Amino acid sequence: MTAVRGNIDKQEWARSLPETEVLDVRGLLIYILHDLAQLDLKPQTAGFAVVVSGHSHLPKQETREGVLYFNPGSAGPRRFKLPVSVGRLIIGDQVQGDILQLTLDPS
Repeated sequence: MTAVRGNIDKQEWARSLPETEVLDVRGLLIYILHDLAQLDLKPQTAGFAVVVSGHSHLPKQETREGVLYFNPGSAGPRRFKLPVSVGRLIIGDQVQGDILQLTLDPS
């Protein structure tokens, strides 16, 4: 698992988390950050195939200029009436995102 610091991660435990992270999975580069608005590079120019973010809690994926922008949503308590979800990246010759909506047990 790879984690980055979010905007409300201010406690002592969060200080060891980086603000961004880069993963190389079989030569496929993935850039991870909390808030997509804080992206300070051009992923396609830098060679990234995927940018993973999460700040909005809105599950979404789209491909722009050959880069998959992937937000898995949030698996924590429901926020802003958004779905509760997780995501996974399926990596082969290409990368594919999959967003899985979770059902909460109302009891």
